Amino acid sequence: MRIKNNLVGKKNQKFWQRAGRSFHNNWQLYVLLLPAIGFLFVFNYLPLYGVQIAFRDYKAAFGILGSKWVGFKHFVDFFNAYYFKRLLANTFLLNLYGLIISFPIPIVMAIFLNQIEHKKYKKFIQTTIYVPHFISTVVMAGILYLFLSPSNGIVNTLIVALGGDSLHFMIEPNWFRPLFIISDIWQHAGWNTILYIAALTGIDPGIYEAATIDGATKMQKIRHIDIPHLVPIVVMMLILSCGSLLVSNTDKALLMQTSGNMSKSDIIGVYVYQIGIGKAQFSYTTAIGLFINVINFVMIISVNWISKRLNQTGLF
Repeated sequence: MRIKNNLVGKKNQKFWQRAGRSFHNNWQLYVLLLPAIGFLFVFNYLPLYGVQIAFRDYKAAFGILGSKWVGFKHFVDFFNAYYFKRLLANTFLLNLYGLIISFPIPIVMAIFLNQIEHKKYKKFIQTTIYVPHFISTVVMAGILYLFLSPSNGIVNTLIVALGGDSLHFMIEPNWFRPLFIISDIWQHAGWNTILYIAALTGIDPGIYEAATIDGATKMQKIRHIDIPHLVPIVVMMLILSCGSLLVSNTDKALLMQTSGNMSKSDIIGVYVYQIGIGKAQFSYTTAIGLFINVINFVMIISVNWISKRLNQTGLF
């Protein structure tokens, strides 16, 4: 036991020695890190102190520590809530369908953009597909209401012109998820290609030249050069995406929500907004948020573990 403790002590001593040398040699870089570390500490770690209100009956007059401790009462209330199953199912399905449909699109777009050799055309296309990302959520929802209006919307005008009947897209429950996902793809798919294009840009041009000499076609280059180089970054992005399967764009869902599509648009984020802000049930909604974050954390750990077992690629 004494020998083991001595070995541990020597390892710790060596670690601190290396850390000290690293700081002495690169202190300027550590100073540059201080603002970022301070930002993370103030906005990401200090607020964790307030998480305890999820286990208290928080009253602003008594403060956090002065409020009564109720344990898991708010969690139990949420699990027994009348709309719990609907909220959970709507949120999970909306994000799952969105992940399945929208996740591959930026990858495909990045691969095709990488094949464009004319620089001016490539820049024009990139600029065109990036622009929708800068449209605000409110404007995006307004565009949907305007284009899908049953009376004078361009979509229904085309449907009627082709002999069909006008559809109430924003009222029909079954149209909520397709509209949410399609508009999200249009708005963000182009912007999400940036990371994949950066990975493709980093490929050694000599590899493409060697493939050309060997007579490889463009599809063969994509299959044997582009895709293998994209796999690590794709896996990491997939892991991160799986960690948000219970987190949706609350602003967009709230703006798209109508009395007709409530059965599909009623997601956890909207519920937390209505109960937490509208009815000032801070402890209850904090408990919901903590529950969601724990589930997302478990999802990230699980998907990362599976990924490392399958292809030795993971976030950590």
